[in-house]
Amino acid sequence: MNKTQLIDAIQKELGPEATKKCAADALNATLAAITKAVATEKVQLVGFGTFETKTRPARTGRNPRTGEAMTIPASTVVSFKASSSLKG
Repeated sequence: MNKTQLIDAIQKELGPEATKKCAADALNATLAAITKAVATEKVQLVGFGTFETKTRPARTGRNPRTGEAMTIPASTVVSFKASSSLKG
Protein backbone atom coordinates (compact mmCIF):
# COMPACT_ATOMS: atom_id res chain seq x y z
CA MET A 1 0.00 0.00 0.00
CA ASN A 2 1.40 3.39 -0.92
CA LYS A 3 0.49 6.80 0.47
CA THR A 4 -2.25 7.46 -2.09
CA GLN A 5 -3.90 4.13 -1.35
CA LEU A 6 -3.65 4.85 2.38
CA ILE A 7 -5.35 8.22 1.88
CA ASP A 8 -8.15 6.48 -0.04
CA ALA A 9 -8.55 3.93 2.79
CA ILE A 10 -8.67 6.72 5.41
CA GLN A 11 -11.31 8.55 3.37
CA LYS A 12 -13.39 5.38 3.18
CA GLU A 13 -13.07 4.85 6.97
CA LEU A 14 -14.11 8.45 7.69
CA GLY A 15 -17.30 8.04 5.69
CA PRO A 16 -18.95 9.66 2.69
CA GLU A 17 -18.84 13.20 4.10
CA ALA A 18 -15.01 13.16 4.23
CA THR A 19 -13.07 14.52 1.29
CA LYS A 20 -9.81 13.17 -0.07
CA LYS A 21 -8.14 16.44 0.98
CA CYS A 22 -9.43 15.97 4.53
CA ALA A 23 -8.03 12.44 4.63
CA ALA A 24 -4.68 13.60 3.21
CA ASP A 25 -4.48 16.42 5.77
CA ALA A 26 -5.22 13.96 8.59
CA LEU A 27 -2.51 11.57 7.42
CA ASN A 28 0.06 14.33 6.89
CA ALA A 29 -0.66 15.82 10.33
CA THR A 30 -0.30 12.40 11.97
CA LEU A 31 2.98 11.65 10.22
CA ALA A 32 4.35 15.12 11.05
CA ALA A 33 3.45 14.73 14.73
CA ILE A 34 5.07 11.28 14.94
CA THR A 35 8.20 12.51 13.10
CA LYS A 36 8.56 15.51 15.41
CA ALA A 37 7.95 13.55 18.61
CA VAL A 38 10.16 10.54 17.83
CA ALA A 39 13.18 12.87 17.61
CA THR A 40 12.98 13.48 21.36
CA GLU A 41 10.87 10.69 22.88
CA LYS A 42 9.31 7.26 22.37
CA VAL A 43 5.96 7.30 20.53
CA GLN A 44 3.65 4.51 21.65
CA LEU A 45 0.39 3.85 19.85
CA VAL A 46 -1.52 1.27 21.89
CA GLY A 47 -2.72 -1.57 19.70
CA PHE A 48 -0.35 -0.62 16.87
CA GLY A 49 3.24 -0.33 18.06
CA THR A 50 6.09 1.82 19.30
CA PHE A 51 8.46 4.12 17.41
CA GLU A 52 11.74 5.04 19.10
CA THR A 53 15.23 6.18 18.20
CA LYS A 54 18.22 3.97 18.77
CA THR A 55 21.90 4.78 18.50
CA ARG A 56 24.07 2.47 16.43
CA PRO A 57 27.73 2.52 17.50
CA ALA A 58 30.57 3.04 15.03
CA ARG A 59 31.79 -0.21 13.55
CA THR A 60 34.23 -1.62 11.04
CA GLY A 61 32.88 -2.79 7.72
CA ARG A 62 34.25 -3.82 4.34
CA ASN A 63 33.96 -2.14 0.99
CA PRO A 64 32.26 -4.87 -1.08
CA ARG A 65 34.03 -3.78 -4.26
CA THR A 66 37.62 -3.70 -2.96
CA GLY A 67 37.41 -5.67 0.28
CA GLU A 68 39.14 -2.77 2.05
CA ALA A 69 38.28 -2.27 5.73
CA MET A 70 36.48 0.99 6.50
CA THR A 71 34.90 2.63 9.51
CA ILE A 72 31.14 3.06 9.44
CA PRO A 73 30.31 6.05 11.66
CA ALA A 74 27.84 5.96 14.55
CA SER A 75 24.27 6.85 13.60
CA THR A 76 20.82 7.34 15.05
CA VAL A 77 17.99 5.32 13.51
CA VAL A 78 14.26 5.06 14.10
CA SER A 79 12.99 1.61 15.01
CA PHE A 80 9.44 0.26 15.13
CA LYS A 81 8.23 -2.56 17.33
CA ALA A 82 4.77 -3.88 16.51
CA SER A 83 2.34 -4.46 19.37
CA SER A 84 1.28 -8.00 20.20
CA SER A 85 -2.27 -7.30 18.96
CA LEU A 86 -0.91 -6.19 15.58
CA LYS A 87 1.26 -9.29 15.30
CA GLY A 88 -1.87 -11.41 15.57
